[in-house]
Amino acid sequence: MLAIYLSPIYILVNLYLFRWLLRWMGACHHFFQKNWMKAGMAVIYFILALSLLIGFLLPAGNLQRFFKSLGNYWLGVLLYAVLAVVIADLIRLILRRVKRIDQDKLRSRRTLAVGGGAALLIIMAVSVWGVVNARIIRTTEYEITVKKNGGNLDELNVVLLADLHLGYNIGCRQMEQMTEKVNAQNPDLVVIAGDIFDNEYEALDDPERLISILKGIKSKYGVFACYGNHDIQEKILAGFTFGSREGEKASDPRMDELLEKAGITLLRDEGVLIDNSFYLYGRPDEKRPGRGITRRAEPEEITKDMDQDKPILVIDHEPSQLGELSEAGVDVDLCGHTHDGQMFPGNLVMDFLWENPCGYLKKGDMHNIVTSGVGLFGPNMRVGTKAEICPIKIQFEAA
Repeated sequence: MLAIYLSPIYILVNLYLFRWLLRWMGACHHFFQKNWMKAGMAVIYFILALSLLIGFLLPAGNLQRFFKSLGNYWLGVLLYAVLAVVIADLIRLILRRVKRIDQDKLRSRRTLAVGGGAALLIIMAVSVWGVVNARIIRTTEYEITVKKNGGNLDELNVVLLADLHLGYNIGCRQMEQMTEKVNAQNPDLVVIAGDIFDNEYEALDDPERLISILKGIKSKYGVFACYGNHDIQEKILAGFTFGSREGEKASDPRMDELLEKAGITLLRDEGVLIDNSFYLYGRPDEKRPGRGITRRAEPEEITKDMDQDKPILVIDHEPSQLGELSEAGVDVDLCGHTHDGQMFPGNLVMDFLWENPCGYLKKGDMHNIVTSGVGLFGPNMRVGTKAEICPIKIQFEAA
């Protein structure tokens, strides 16, 4: 319902941008002032603006994939177009009140053409960089010490992954790059902290090839995962969900089957004791715990049957309940979900939403690490943030 209420705002924003575009093009050359040219530009612009809706309404197939992918690029461009045009208009309004400025020159076609051209170049440069930057997976390393006896282990090399969002934005090429970087770390353990899928199994570009790629991840103790809030089957339109009532949200069985075939162990609110040395517990998402889970265990329930002299590692999609997990005896809490805001200025507001929006935080005796993730949700760009894998070297020292 929220999408319906917000749709008038989306329409007004696009009308505002389209009017600005016509004014700028008309200032550049009188050719663009012709009615047939304006009509052609209107058709092109509103196909872009409606691409997400067109993709949402089309049946599954190559045409739907094209429009959904186009819409995801458009969302990113739209954000920076709005920012650039609003800033340009604010500057123009301020300059109109400065008496020393030649107002005739300020209102001239030349000024509009040059100013609009500069804004367009900035929009294009930021958008292109955002697309390119999203495809570069960096490596962010951490070293932490857990003051417990690691049993057979003096240290543990863990690689944290999250937010793959396999779908229209992310496919086989990104997974090949990720797998290569993970294997280069020679990990003892690989964990995926949720949002492996992007809501629609049909969005996967090549499921069998994805299975083959993910199966290639090499790890001494294996690959473990928990599900996040997007690891469910439901329709998405511009970030809003449709088609499933609360309480009925669950992963597509084909998602579970893909993970099983890829050799990834899905932990559904359950823990495992690995090499009789440390525990690993996978928490379901707080709001969408998944098939067969009516409520997820509270932090004290997670650890009550564990030998708390042994190290306890938790993978939890959202970095919440940090204090409770620390008090329950968890030593390492590994999370994703935030994308570090994904696109500027989103990264600036994350600190107001999460205690640890990205990176490292010590909470009591617990180490919390939140990764910005490998993939993308919505706009097919990253600006001011990075796609990453996180190798974590955990040293064990008996207290």
